[in-house]
Amino acid sequence: LTGIINKKLEAVDRRNIIPRFSEENIQANLVLVEALAKIAKEKNVTTGQLALAWLLAQKPWIVPNPGTTKLHRLEENIGSTEIVFTADELAEINSTVDGITLVGDRYPEFLEKQIDK
Repeated sequence: LTGIINKKLEAVDRRNIIPRFSEENIQANLVLVEALAKIAKEKNVTTGQLALAWLLAQKPWIVPNPGTTKLHRLEENIGSTEIVFTADELAEINSTVDGITLVGDRYPEFLEKQIDK
């Protein structure tokens, strides 16, 4: 959701097995990233912060677990805890997300078979 992945992945990238990141699907799915980036810009936050703050706003028991490996990303992620949404802003985000259909499965078939087992 940060917009960093915006084109074909390198051949050695492990995300190549994820259908949503296939060369034919990634461009279609960037519509969601672009829509969220617009909302994030209006709020003066990054798209990553917007996504984490949205998760935090859903339920008090939801705890995001971003795969952070860099200090500057950790600092950015921590900043998401300071973001407060109005009811209208949450409605806008929800409406935006609900209006976009992602292309491609979330998991490759061999992993999908392991879910809920």
